[in-house]
Amino acid sequence: MTARSSLSARWAGLLAAVLGLAGLAAWAGWPRTPLPDGTRTDRLVVKKSARLLELYRGTELLKVYRVSLGRTPEGPKREAGDGRTPEGTYRLDYRKADSSFHRALHISYPEARDVALARARGVAPGGLVMLHGMKNHFGWIGRAHRAIDWTDGCVAVTDDEIEEIWRVVPDGTSITIEP
Repeated sequence: MTARSSLSARWAGLLAAVLGLAGLAAWAGWPRTPLPDGTRTDRLVVKKSARLLELYRGTELLKVYRVSLGRTPEGPKREAGDGRTPEGTYRLDYRKADSSFHRALHISYPEARDVALARARGVAPGGLVMLHGMKNHFGWIGRAHRAIDWTDGCVAVTDDEIEEIWRVVPDGTSITIEP
């Protein structure tokens, strides 16, 4: 290989890397079709094994989002600090606009059954489990955040997605988190 062809190969590799990164950035921030104004949901379902969040009105599936979960996603949450996302049926019982993540909807974990299970094991059940956007100032990561499970046990979506969910999901809405 000549010096000239070696230089050309390096430039071609650099160009490919730049184009790949540009493509990833475009995909990560590409807008999705929003739900129409006035849409309301009455039930959410998280399918942990598929990393999906589904929004329903009655039996009608309105939208599906890809999610990231707790850093130890297999199995139900058992105690504080285990990095697991709970499993079971809960409520989205309040909103936290001033969260350290871009908007957050609180999931009513721990319920009485979760507290009882943790006490029987001699541990604290943990809490402050949320459905939220990205850590503040990291919204630019967009969809790329789904490459890993990174939360402490929460369910994470992009900032644009939590804005939409915030708009269409009323307080008190049921959320079922399946294995």
